[in-house]
Amino acid sequence: MLVEKVEQMMDWSSRRSVIRMNGDKFRRFVKAPPRNYSVIVMFTALQPQRQCSVCRQANEEYQVLANSWRYSSAFSNKLFFTVVDYDEGADVFQQLNMNSAPTFMHFPAKGKPKRADTFDLQRIGFASEQLAKWIADRTDVQIRVFRPPNYSGTIALALLVSLVGGLLYLRRNNLEFIYNKTGWAMAALCVVFAMTSGQMWNHIRGPPYAHKNPQNGQVSYIHGSSQAQFVAESHIILLLNAAITMGMVLLNEAATSKGDVGKRRIICLVGLGLVVFFFSFLLSIFRSKYHGPSDLDIRFT
Repeated sequence: MLVEKVEQMMDWSSRRSVIRMNGDKFRRFVKAPPRNYSVIVMFTALQPQRQCSVCRQANEEYQVLANSWRYSSAFSNKLFFTVVDYDEGADVFQQLNMNSAPTFMHFPAKGKPKRADTFDLQRIGFASEQLAKWIADRTDVQIRVFRPPNYSGTIALALLVSLVGGLLYLRRNNLEFIYNKTGWAMAALCVVFAMTSGQMWNHIRGPPYAHKNPQNGQVSYIHGSSQAQFVAESHIILLLNAAITMGMVLLNEAATSKGDVGKRRIICLVGLGLVVFFFSFLLSIFRSKYHGPSDLDIRFT
């Protein structure tokens, strides 16, 4: 019976890197002994009516990892990648007392899954490289991730260099703008705003722009956990930081300028108002995230 199970899993894996499973297949090939192979299972909800954008993004990374293993020279029958969709295996979710997705679990060849066999999606994210590292810790199987070539970054860099080169060529007889302190200050502020708002985190983790609750249709732009964020949230933080900076600039202008006293007082009050209002708003967002839940997923009831 073990030989038949291994042959069947190998046959499915030869057709598709990630094996789709329903409740019967899961209980027979993953849960039931005998079994001498490890199984990585992604519990997800990919149907459009579930509106789980995180599930779709996690599935893309999971496919990259599974393909990297399937087409590597080290591929063997010791490890298989599978997926259980909520709409195809709701009984599996109930059996495991699981009410959220996406979730990654490792089912070892011997024994029952331990706590460490559930991937910490909230803390680590779902990048293929992080999943591969977790799999190596649990199974000793090393997977080198191969991603399809993406030339968008190279093209964008080439366009930027061409644009800057063209601008310098057109202004070759008047390059005084290069020494403009205000221009360099604005450019530096843009970089600071982008970095402090979490744009680099977005680039690494690839979070969704926002989240729509499938139960009531409410759209959330601020993630409820301090362990994650949405793209829209980083844009909001960027605008708040810009408003606070503008307030500080106005306060400095009011203190250092030598113009009319009444005008300086108005500038001071406007700057103070910007700082107090938007900084309070920023603190309220951080406070709500600090005390919020730690779930970056979709929940089922």
